[in-house]
Amino acid sequence: MSRAQRLLDLIQALRGYRRPVSGATLAEALGISLRTVYRDIETLKAQGAHIDGEPGVGYVLRPGFMLPPLMFSEEEIEAIVLGSRWVADRADAALGAAARNALAKIAAVLPQDLKVSLDTSSLLVGPGNAVAAGDAELPTIRLAIRTERKLRIFYVDGRGRDSKRTIWPFALAFFDRVRVVVAWCETREGFRHFRTDRIRKVQFVDKRYPRRRQVLLKHWRATEGIPEQ
Repeated sequence: MSRAQRLLDLIQALRGYRRPVSGATLAEALGISLRTVYRDIETLKAQGAHIDGEPGVGYVLRPGFMLPPLMFSEEEIEAIVLGSRWVADRADAALGAAARNALAKIAAVLPQDLKVSLDTSSLLVGPGNAVAAGDAELPTIRLAIRTERKLRIFYVDGRGRDSKRTIWPFALAFFDRVRVVVAWCETREGFRHFRTDRIRKVQFVDKRYPRRRQVLLKHWRATEGIPEQ
């Protein structure tokens, strides 16, 4: 077990107790020596953790403490790397750049032993479509989702029929070959799924839609779910 992982485990163990817990109890729970517990508690205090107590009395962690450089286990690091690589390789250019930037920022604050795990991760993203049709419109769609704004789209369905819709976009599903906007359609008065490669034009409507995005998403999940592609 890396030192960073051990400190993270100690923080998690302390969070499990509302009253002071002895060093011996922590040592037994974590499978480490009592001396190591005392040393690690001093390290955490130096990092800013508000840990009250002393040897022979017990320790308690005050609420609200976060330790950003030590937030991730090795498996969590691998999950972050794999997810970031997938987004960088498969999403649109703006989101791909954001994924690479996020990974660089995480690497900058990781302890050296975990940074090595990040740099040497052997989880790879297989070949696929680097850019799907319709990706050029994704930044506008994501902005509308984040700000809960309406969109006006010119859409061609699977039968080649044109239509003009005003929609309330609240989710975006990424598949290998297509992207799907999940929205409430004012024209159809119901939930609809729009493939971005069939959207001919997108117009941002600077008007907030009347329901919260989280409410729409919850209702959609309960009644519809992710469409098959």
